[in-house]
Amino acid sequence: MILEEFAFLVLAAVAVVTAISSLLVRELVHTILWIAVFFVDLSAIYFLLEAPFLGVLQLGVYAGAVTVLLLFGIMVTRKRIFSREAATGIGAVPFALAVVTFIFLVASVGEFPQGSTGIHAYDPSFLSENLFNVNGPWLLLLGLIMLSAVGGAIYLVREGRD
Repeated sequence: MILEEFAFLVLAAVAVVTAISSLLVRELVHTILWIAVFFVDLSAIYFLLEAPFLGVLQLGVYAGAVTVLLLFGIMVTRKRIFSREAATGIGAVPFALAVVTFIFLVASVGEFPQGSTGIHAYDPSFLSENLFNVNGPWLLLLGLIMLSAVGGAIYLVREGRD
């Protein structure tokens, strides 16, 4: 086994453990922190697969902005974020359904054809030109709509409103 394969297996194992941990912990803030570790691990997998553009986007957007947005939303809307009132976690029935789904997925892997598909290189300049030149105004409008939605959510959940 070469070093890249070993690194991929380790990163994949860390990703699975952090994803499951984010579902099973009881504290909401701990859930968000496990998700942040998962996002950083996923960006490391992108860098390992020689997709640095996606790795940087994963770090900047998900590991950075989304994690901070989730933590900010919890801190603004919950008085006691480390209390048992904020407890999360997955129940027995959803966990059992997830296990059954996983078993069916693993069992169906042999059903798919094993043909090799060629890997095609992507051009990051096309993606960035499409996002920031052609669809830039729409992306900005989407950001403003999401910002107003966060503001509305904060208004609706704040305490003491009439």
